Amino acid sequence: MKILLVEDDLTSRMFMKTFLTRYGTCEVAVNGLEAIDMVEDSLAKQEPYQLICLDVMMPKVDGLKALKEIRKMESESDLTASKIIMTTALNDRSTVDDAYTLGCEAYAWKPIDIHKFKVLLQELDII
Repeated sequence: MKILLVEDDLTSRMFMKTFLTRYGTCEVAVNGLEAIDMVEDSLAKQEPYQLICLDVMMPKVDGLKALKEIRKMESESDLTASKIIMTTALNDRSTVDDAYTLGCEAYAWKPIDIHKFKVLLQELDII
């Protein structure tokens, strides 16, 4: 499985990359702008990500704006859309609602509980 982890916090990024590498090749972006570029490149090569873990609060372009742009690019391609899990420490109902409206499949709260995250991956039929 091809995975994109989008996380600006170094500790969280290292932790999640170690976990996600069990399930496939995990590439990393440190902000939303970099994520958009990487998704665009993967679609152009016809090698889309199957899973994107996308932090909400990031510099340059936040996760919600990145989610919106990623879904737009995917809708313009003939390729299968990736499953997107938003990750955040924010417990704000409006942000959660916005993320689902923009097309994410799930939400995971930080700090990430690996057992719950694995169950979430199973529920989304990713692993």
